[in-house]
Amino acid sequence: MLTSILGARVIDPASGRDEIADIHVENGRIAAIGTAPAGFAAEQRIEAGGLVATAGLVDLSVALREPGYSRKGSIASETLAAAAGGVTSLCCPPDTKPVLDTTAVAELILDRARESGHAKVFPIGALTRNLAGEQLAELVALRDAGCVAFGNGLTEFGSTRNLRRALEYAATFDLTVVIHSQDRDLAAGGLAHEGPAASFLGLAGIPETAETVALARNLLLVERAGVRAHFTQLTSARGAQMIADAQARGLPVTADVALYQLILTDEALHGFSSLYHVQPPLRSLADRDGLREAVRAGVIGAIASHHQPHEADAKLAPFGETEPGISGVEIQLPLALTLVQDGLLDLPTLLARLASGPAQALGLPVGRLAVGEAADLTLFDPNASTLVGERWLSKGRNSPFLGHCLPGAVRYTLVDGKLVYQA
Repeated sequence: MLTSILGARVIDPASGRDEIADIHVENGRIAAIGTAPAGFAAEQRIEAGGLVATAGLVDLSVALREPGYSRKGSIASETLAAAAGGVTSLCCPPDTKPVLDTTAVAELILDRARESGHAKVFPIGALTRNLAGEQLAELVALRDAGCVAFGNGLTEFGSTRNLRRALEYAATFDLTVVIHSQDRDLAAGGLAHEGPAASFLGLAGIPETAETVALARNLLLVERAGVRAHFTQLTSARGAQMIADAQARGLPVTADVALYQLILTDEALHGFSSLYHVQPPLRSLADRDGLREAVRAGVIGAIASHHQPHEADAKLAPFGETEPGISGVEIQLPLALTLVQDGLLDLPTLLARLASGPAQALGLPVGRLAVGEAADLTLFDPNASTLVGERWLSKGRNSPFLGHCLPGAVRYTLVDGKLVYQA
């Protein structure tokens, strides 16, 4: 379908474009920005005066819960929620049931994602069989089936030697590894950041060193192996500084942070609401400020939702007995716009951290708004607001932001030129 998007503020941080212009879409790609091509007769027109048009957001961690956890979510429900949050491309982690360690599981996910058509899905394959940290999964076969990177989640390897060999094997085939850094022994039994809030509430703590000790080891192994590595879900200011130091030494490493870690701190745990139970945990105000500075400086080049939908029962038990995770992809853009509202980032920089930065981290062919690129677009009203929960599409309602009024509102989301969400 020939589509013209008229009068939007077009922002593409990757190219530095920021102007009022029309966008013309043909055969799923951007045919022109500004004047329409000769003979172009739009079949669909979107009046976008007052709206911002940007490349569709790219989210590096969205748990789709399928296969295996249909009570929590499905590919259809969670990709639709992603589209409502302005996300057109997402990576799903390998902790499905069965684990995403075979080509059959990868193909199932990709087939169902194509059937739903709400967002592009890029699977992250399991680095080891059944995420057990022992035997390597069939990484090359998984790559050929569509996996864009490989990780082991929060499950540590059985030994450092096994991890070293896995990284060396990945480097041999130029594969990207996604690494969570949390020392199993230091984090064992912990529920919250080890600090005054946890002590006051009587919750077992997870020290900052659970992240930094594991991160130091992992960075040394990455340097030794020469592998491309993406460090995901950083939680501490010290960890962000360690990534900055590694990048200054020339290591091919990137990093992301969960959006809620840039908003919340462990002070939110007062009241024992299980909606704030996440792993790794919410940390101190100083850590949050350090993470914010790393995002501003570009050390952390990607902001992800780390969306983990749960059924209601999963959050009804006492705090320590509930399942960790926040459902957040549906409000990815409005929640992120609070960082602009707070003066931390300007709008083009925020959009870079939500689109081009994540795409570059894993080498994904998305995240740009330019002629010839796929017409994956998000149009939003920066002057409107979003009442969280007024319309909720994810199966998981486990969000501490329900009932909040957030800045900005997604109006249209297009994937390959197809309108997949309209407010």
